[in-house]
Amino acid sequence: MQKYFTFENRKDDFPFYTGQPINITSSQWLFIIFMVFIGLLSITIQFSLFTGSYVQFIPAVLFFAIPLLAFIKVVPKYWMKIFKKIRVKDIFLMLGFAFLNLIVSVTVGIVVTKLFGTNANPAIAGIVGLTDFEKILFLLKTIPQLFGEELFTILIFLALLSFLSLSLNYSRKKAVVIAWLVSSLAFALIHLPTYDWNFIQCILGIGTARIFLTLPYIVTKNIWISTGTHIINDWVIISIVILGADLK
Repeated sequence: MQKYFTFENRKDDFPFYTGQPINITSSQWLFIIFMVFIGLLSITIQFSLFTGSYVQFIPAVLFFAIPLLAFIKVVPKYWMKIFKKIRVKDIFLMLGFAFLNLIVSVTVGIVVTKLFGTNANPAIAGIVGLTDFEKILFLLKTIPQLFGEELFTILIFLALLSFLSLSLNYSRKKAVVIAWLVSSLAFALIHLPTYDWNFIQCILGIGTARIFLTLPYIVTKNIWISTGTHIINDWVIISIVILGADLK
């Protein structure tokens, strides 16, 4: 039985889940995941402590810097295994995956809204009242913040993949699917405060979107591709909100 999915790049594989290039112990993964959630706290407190034009970048940077530094500490020689060079064709991959995610997000969003109701993202809704300069700062801030969201998801994904493969001896495909779904669920749940604790909206809407945002990493094993996809996706949504407000 082929261990790879048909949509994967079979010339490369996920790092660490087979003990290659090195084995990360369970305690080391727990340390990394703990620091992932410590980084998440920086985003949680940003609205009360970091509201100035430039200091708002501090929590966005801490969001990715804290878990990344923890990851580097554990695998100092191999942390770049989740990063690869970006080629010209990768830009088109980002655009394609972003377009796919937008279609899925809009479709699921319409269904969830009609059946259960949804709440607006206050950060995106609030951008309408900002000055042009503040809008630019907001867009720039999303770059480190969305990279932090990718690290949050991908590090959890790799930790689960390693646990399921090495500790529970699951097949690669089974471990990938479970790690993919659980890490997407974790991503959905951290958005609960943003959407006024609307569980259905977060699990069905955000969770489904996250599945398709993780897909670029699974296909390419390159976190830059999923990060680029995420940035394009969110910038399109933000741009639509701004243009919609300007046309009123």
